Amino acid sequence: MVIKILGTGCRNCVRLEKNAEVAVKDLGIDAEVVKETDMEKIVEYGIMSTPALVVDEKVLSSGKVLKPDEIVRLIKGTNH
Repeated sequence: MVIKILGTGCRNCVRLEKNAEVAVKDLGIDAEVVKETDMEKIVEYGIMSTPALVVDEKVLSSGKVLKPDEIVRLIKGTNH
């Protein structure tokens, strides 16, 4: 599983990245958390605001900093 954090590196983007890492640890899954800061690539996802959370190329959230438990719920929802 690849989890991407889309954003320019602002404080909220960094917080979302850290929260995603906590969520991966809490779930005990093999996942790579990647930061994407290239605006051209971010625009390709069609989001209007950052930070955004993308799991296996599917945008699950944008414009807010999710807490680790919220990220866990979203990831579990994509594994049905």
